Amino acid sequence: MNEYYLTEQNISSKTDEWLSNLSKLSYRLKKFKFIPKNSALLVIDMQDFFLNKESHAYVPSAITIVKNINSIIAEYRKQKLPIIFTFHALEEGEEPGIMGRWWGDMLRDTDPLSKIDPSIDYNKDDITIQKKRYSAFIGTDLDQILKDKKIDTLVIVGIMAHLCCESTAREAFMRDYEVYFVVDATAADFEELHISSLKTLNDGFVLPVKTNNILQEVKQFA
Repeated sequence: MNEYYLTEQNISSKTDEWLSNLSKLSYRLKKFKFIPKNSALLVIDMQDFFLNKESHAYVPSAITIVKNINSIIAEYRKQKLPIIFTFHALEEGEEPGIMGRWWGDMLRDTDPLSKIDPSIDYNKDDITIQKKRYSAFIGTDLDQILKDKKIDTLVIVGIMAHLCCESTAREAFMRDYEVYFVVDATAADFEELHISSLKTLNDGFVLPVKTNNILQEVKQFA
């Protein structure tokens, strides 16, 4: 059973503790300057599949991060900055490849659980990418969308922190994007996996931040 490790009561203290244990973080934050107008918000896989309690893939801590994700979405909308949503699902009849062998079953885009969860501030006019691998860059036009919009910075929120969020963040870095990984707006199925992901990403790929850090920067941009 997946672990309910992030709650409304502990999310702030837990993420503060995690960040305080990340070596080199303060040093790296001084080397980079977040520029909102060059950024896009990437909301990864906040689907019913993970947020619906009736789903076998339900991630309890994902419910806790919805408020933070929506607050960042609202500020990006207000400032008319790009917001990109992803959802993970195969087309009906499509071969799942190694991921199918790994997990045993794969979500299809005909399944109602593949839809973005109604708790998320999402509308059909938003940029939406269907992905079929952990990374949102594989087999999609995400990179071209970002280049067309002259984006060089990504703010990543969503689930799973250690799988799709981490894989996307790593590939973004390898493509020369500056990546801000929002610690209290990402979740995994177990705390150990979330913390492990943050440690690895902090060492070589992303700048871990809290929701309030991003909100303050975007509001100042106004």
